[in-house]
Amino acid sequence: MPWAIFNRPSIQLSSLQAYIRQHGGETSAVETSHPYLTAAGEIGLENYRIISENTWAAEALYCALLFPDRYDKARHVYQQSLNRKTARALPDFDLLAEQLDVHLNNWLARLQPEKYSLAGFTVCFSQLPASLLAVRRMKKKFPGLPVVLGGSTCTPRIGSSLLDAFPEIDFVINGEGEKPLFRLIQYLAGAKEHPGQDVQYLEAVKQKKIRPEPHLPNDEIRDLNSLPIPDYTDYFAELHRTGLSFIPVLPLEFSRGCWWNKCTFCNLNLQWCGYRAKNSGRVQQEVELIAAKYRSLDFVFTDNSLPPKEAGRFFSAITGSKKDLRFFGEIRAPVTPESCALYYAGGLRSIQAGIEAFSNSLLERMNKGTRVIDNIAVMKFSLEAGIKLDGNLILEFPGSTEKEVDETCRVLNYVLPYRPLKAAAFFLGHGSPVWQNPRQYGLHAVTRHHYNRQLYPEQLLAKMEMIIQSYRGGRKHQQTIWQPVREKIRHWQDFHAARKDDRPALTYRDGRGFIIVRQECPGGEKLHHRLHGLSRKIYLACREPVALQKLGTDFNSIGEKQLLAFLEDLKRKRLLFQDEDLCLALAVKEQ
Repeated sequence: MPWAIFNRPSIQLSSLQAYIRQHGGETSAVETSHPYLTAAGEIGLENYRIISENTWAAEALYCALLFPDRYDKARHVYQQSLNRKTARALPDFDLLAEQLDVHLNNWLARLQPEKYSLAGFTVCFSQLPASLLAVRRMKKKFPGLPVVLGGSTCTPRIGSSLLDAFPEIDFVINGEGEKPLFRLIQYLAGAKEHPGQDVQYLEAVKQKKIRPEPHLPNDEIRDLNSLPIPDYTDYFAELHRTGLSFIPVLPLEFSRGCWWNKCTFCNLNLQWCGYRAKNSGRVQQEVELIAAKYRSLDFVFTDNSLPPKEAGRFFSAITGSKKDLRFFGEIRAPVTPESCALYYAGGLRSIQAGIEAFSNSLLERMNKGTRVIDNIAVMKFSLEAGIKLDGNLILEFPGSTEKEVDETCRVLNYVLPYRPLKAAAFFLGHGSPVWQNPRQYGLHAVTRHHYNRQLYPEQLLAKMEMIIQSYRGGRKHQQTIWQPVREKIRHWQDFHAARKDDRPALTYRDGRGFIIVRQECPGGEKLHHRLHGLSRKIYLACREPVALQKLGTDFNSIGEKQLLAFLEDLKRKRLLFQDEDLCLALAVKEQ
């Protein structure tokens, strides 16, 4: 259902379809449907894109249809969650809701229930209200058709609460879907006596036979290389019928879970019981087959973070394919200039990097396993390699101090030349370490999010566990102290929006005996710095994070006092960043 990204097939549906066909043979006829694709065509691709990037606006539209008596409150949430500029760019709320209402009814009218023995919905992010509305209308029209929900939103506690609150749902699958879904199909066909422990079902919840445990058993596939290649045929057939004109970006799966999986704010891995990855050869085979079958060159990795060693092997192999392939992936710091250059040569053109903070103590409390200088280095190395980097700064993390905010503001002065990050206010995610141990992070109570209290009837919300929650404990204080960071990020974004030069804002050119550094400043001022002889050598020695002790050893001819004075001058000019005992030159080599 909406609000999946319209120009990507659903890798969830495509993977499940391929698995069931592989294991069920010709007796398992599976069709996939992508109502989000036709919904995008109905309301307009750009309107759909904007709404899909605004979680609460997206949910409000379908909640207005799901709970008509809360229509006005849903409209209010929609308006409150969009800034004025975005709201003006979109059609009226009532028109959008009407279009989505008609679209859903038309989609249901095309279904032929006699063909099916089970209807399944994959539910992620802001798809819950749309899925609940579709299930409710489907059950009213086809009461004998069993319905199952799965996906990252359907954690054990949330899944059991959905069964309790919405009797139209018959089954909920927890975690990885392939094996549980296939067993459920066998159960419905009479070939098994029980759907399995990782399938929650309505009668068991009513009889209190299933407790909402934080984790239920999940029979995961240990060797991802054994999985069939996802089948995107149905999506392309639907796209052809819509007449929409765009070339899709195809999802790829290198791994499941997160190889780090320690960040205290994160709840993205609730559906996985462990980390697993395919080998690079298998992923290369998938890319070649999928590219040829669907005549596509653009791909997005769905991984929480690409596996460093196997990703390096993959991009190295792809470099020799002579195909003009393009990839997006998520990565973790630290990285090296060599790895970024290798990724770019293999077609990695844009990345999401888990930066999150520019304060070492804050990074430590987030359990990121990185330092500020690692985050700055990944921004520098990706820019130098030609890779577009997107990332977030998490603001208002519980317990943040004014000292950490000041440190963040100071660091923002140094990263001005790099692609701006986005400000992302901390939200309390169900299942995250902060949610599990709220008092450890200074939270007095975990509460319902105020938008959910407006969108859902009170008696229904009392039964439901929601993926986004709220809390009491210093929230107003956090919003106040982080305001200077928000302002600095806006200035950072404005600086880059006003730039006319395609080159990075801080570059150097090497004349061997000297280097010339070109520096753009706010207001359009351009500065040039010439470093020659030993000064050049010291600056180039800081291309990657380097310890002060090593610099002192390698350049002992000038003495510690003179070296520190030179580094201090570079820092004052914002040509170099120092993070405690480490230094990093900020200028990128001009191509």
